[in-house]
Amino acid sequence: MAPDESAIASGFILTENATLRDRNTLRVDARAAWLAEVHDAAAIPGLLEHPRLRDCPRLLLGEGSNVLFVRDFDGVILSMKTRGVERLDDDTYARIRVAAGERWDDLVRWTLAQGHAGLENLILIPGSTGAAPMQNIGAYGVEVGEFIESVEAFDLGEHREVQFDRAACGFGYRDSIFKRHPDRWLITSITLRLPREWTARIEYAGVQDELRRLGVSRPAPVHVADAVASLRTRKLPDPAVIGNAGSFFKNPLVPGWQAAALLAEHPGLPCWPGAGNTSKLSAAWLIESCGFKGLREGDAGISNRHALVLVNHGNASGAQLWALAQRVRDAVHARFGVLLEPEPRVIGG
Repeated sequence: MAPDESAIASGFILTENATLRDRNTLRVDARAAWLAEVHDAAAIPGLLEHPRLRDCPRLLLGEGSNVLFVRDFDGVILSMKTRGVERLDDDTYARIRVAAGERWDDLVRWTLAQGHAGLENLILIPGSTGAAPMQNIGAYGVEVGEFIESVEAFDLGEHREVQFDRAACGFGYRDSIFKRHPDRWLITSITLRLPREWTARIEYAGVQDELRRLGVSRPAPVHVADAVASLRTRKLPDPAVIGNAGSFFKNPLVPGWQAAALLAEHPGLPCWPGAGNTSKLSAAWLIESCGFKGLREGDAGISNRHALVLVNHGNASGAQLWALAQRVRDAVHARFGVLLEPEPRVIGG
């Protein structure tokens, strides 16, 4: 059905019975009863009072790079499409306010072009800027929460604008207060605080090797970005080529005693120190050890390039993809006693 033309002038576009196939990177052919695309944050109160949406269940969606639709959504999907980047520089930090609808990778590249460092390890992560704090996106030893000064949002329950400082965001490993309450706060913008004095973060496995391969001995931020982009391109399938949501499972955090026992039995298991007396294990290694890398069942599969990546070879349904993910999780738990947790949000699972 075509968008509601009368709503366009009101700062949002409303579509009934909207297909979501091109709005999730797993390319699941799900549908939403309503899709509301917000082009002006000031329009949110009016949107919420729209007579067709007032009593609908709500779901927040960015670019769909971190979601699996197991079935259709019988409610309204709210998607921020606002644009804008504003400098708020001071002498100590480069402070940048970014509208939620900006693409994250475009923002990272913009900061590098402007001479700002800090986000280079987070290049090529798909998704919108507004979704970045929800997942506390991270890669190659860096998390976005390190650089967020504040998050502006609209409280959908109390119908008011709110602001969270970094501490109030409750950032953890692939976690935040926004993820723990996923449909309460509609993020409208974030303010980043990037350091003027930069130290390369290249301790993560593979980054230094990639820099050497590129012939770089004294890396600048752009060199680190190039190395990370090269690693991601080589290891992870492109969602534009084959449907996927990146890493489908988190690297599990386990008690130190459990990690020690697993390492004694499996010396090749990659393991890193975690918070407190915990250790972080490689979910990819656990999955590959169970024989799932490259597996295909119909159009649902596990990438042959990276065992963490669930892929849609064409027309897999969300239910088929979720069934395969559950099979992987159950096999890892049965063999290693470790329960994997999905990174993406699973709708209807």
